Amino acid sequence: MTLFTTIQQFVPQQKLSKIAGRLAASRHPVVKRTFIRSFAKAYGVSLDEYERQSFNAYESFNDFFTRELKDEARAIDPTANGIVSPADGIISQLGQIDDSKLLQAKGRHYDIGQLLADSSDGHYFADGSFATIYLAPSNYHRVHMPFAGTLTKTRYVPGTLFSVNNTTAANVPDLFARNERLVCLFDTQYGKAAVVMVGAMIVAGIESVATGKIVRTDDIQEGEHNIDLKKGDELGRFYLGSTAIVILPKEAKADWLNGLHANSVVQMGQLLGVAKV
Repeated sequence: MTLFTTIQQFVPQQKLSKIAGRLAASRHPVVKRTFIRSFAKAYGVSLDEYERQSFNAYESFNDFFTRELKDEARAIDPTANGIVSPADGIISQLGQIDDSKLLQAKGRHYDIGQLLADSSDGHYFADGSFATIYLAPSNYHRVHMPFAGTLTKTRYVPGTLFSVNNTTAANVPDLFARNERLVCLFDTQYGKAAVVMVGAMIVAGIESVATGKIVRTDDIQEGEHNIDLKKGDELGRFYLGSTAIVILPKEAKADWLNGLHANSVVQMGQLLGVAKV
């Protein structure tokens, strides 16, 4: 384990994220202006693709971080039975679920049931398919539907808040199944499917269209829903960045595009693969 990941085990992750959340939500002119402009300069953020094209137009850093794209900034790939990227970012890993194991990084796997915090859901997705998308700080931070479906259940799972970059993925066992996350389950034409929004260090919150912004607790929170969503519809957003994991059942027979691999850059709405149902 690297020094970077070792240090993360000893810092007060929840307290640090709580403080960051308060500052990010502040509407004080000096606080928000300092945070927004410093962040934009550090990460080379341009507003060319976004609806509001002035840094002064945002009410807080959170408002800026979850900024909305222009209506035509992203096209949703129309391929029949196509699975599209839920977010702008970088593919961390994608492929088949080996029995119940997902690839986290080279030589390191984790359990689907642990990720979903439900053994029966984990059993259902055995031998299915997955795609893990990492959202870098400069990316657009709303998460959209990779397929059409009915949102039937959300499950907030409290956990650690390790960062989710390549270093921690390679060094922290069960990273995505240990970190705080929101599991979203759907009924689709392929059967049951899922999108998991994984929190990380300094992430000030996770929000979905069904739950609003999640209130952190020490217990699992489950909700039943009946919300129809089209492919490309907004599903949720991160208040500071993290990772979205798309989970498909074996019955979908997902065929990921040959040109995609770990570290491929993708945009929301871009075709990742096709279900062969």
